[in-house]
Amino acid sequence: MERELALEIVRVTELGALSAARWIGRGDKMAADDAATTAIRSMFDSVSIDGTVVIGEGEMDEAPMLYIGERVGNKNGPAVDVAVDPLEGTEVVALGLHNAQSVIAIADRGSLLHAPDIYMEKLACGPELAGKLRLEDDPETTVRKAAMITGKALSELTVLVLDRSRHEKLIATLRRLGVRIRLLGHGDVAGAIAAALPDSDVDLYMGSGGAPEGVLAAAALRCLGGELQGRLLPEGPFEMQRCLMMGLDHPMRILSMDDMVGTGDVIFAATGVTSGEFLSGVRKLSKDRAETQSVIMRASSRTIRYIRSIHYLPGKEIPEGTAQRMNAASQ
Repeated sequence: MERELALEIVRVTELGALSAARWIGRGDKMAADDAATTAIRSMFDSVSIDGTVVIGEGEMDEAPMLYIGERVGNKNGPAVDVAVDPLEGTEVVALGLHNAQSVIAIADRGSLLHAPDIYMEKLACGPELAGKLRLEDDPETTVRKAAMITGKALSELTVLVLDRSRHEKLIATLRRLGVRIRLLGHGDVAGAIAAALPDSDVDLYMGSGGAPEGVLAAAALRCLGGELQGRLLPEGPFEMQRCLMMGLDHPMRILSMDDMVGTGDVIFAATGVTSGEFLSGVRKLSKDRAETQSVIMRASSRTIRYIRSIHYLPGKEIPEGTAQRMNAASQ
């Protein structure tokens, strides 16, 4: 893939984030998602790729745009798979909470897993632990292995877990072992990425979350030298059949990084909508100017770039009440 694509892709996530930010704290998650989706779809027309949406807003009959199988880009570039979440955290934006972002990953055609919209069990870690842990192990074995490899006491390990009732048993086990737990209210993609960021104090990300978000996180972890292992958790015959229809002949098997993002180059971009684990949210600077923070990563070079952009938005004033919530969310 051309290296210039990195900046082209981040321009897409920036527009998605700016569009969604107008709905921060306004209680309408559908409007926020629609705004981000429309903006990203329109911006894709200028991107030099021949892209096929592998992870998007749903099947063709479920989504008017960015549906699975839709072709995006101006066709004057490499053939790639596209995984996109125009707004990871629709409810987060509606309620004015943290960790909402606009996310895109692209990889060579045929590389990204066509993941159904079901739960996935996940284990994410950074470069020091990559390739040395097994999702098949029980949580106690996993954290004891991690402590031994990193040379830390169990009490020094930090594990990030989504704060959900389904994780009560996992949380109880970790607390019994004396592990430090950080409970994450929202932001499945950001949470998994936090385990591999160079300046993060998170050692592991454990628990279950959305399968499409797992593929997006795996793309970022490929760029960071980390690892995400996953296992789909289909509930009932309908979800099992959905897995089979999407080409997953053995839905319950452990999914490796190669299974989820292939072995070639990957580009990952995200722009914060509300501030979170590693990105600041959109911040209004004046009547017609706003600031964004984005991250862009590439697997082939293992480069991580943080981009702070000032956007001039003529005729697109952000509502005053929203601006106050945007400023509060970015603190």
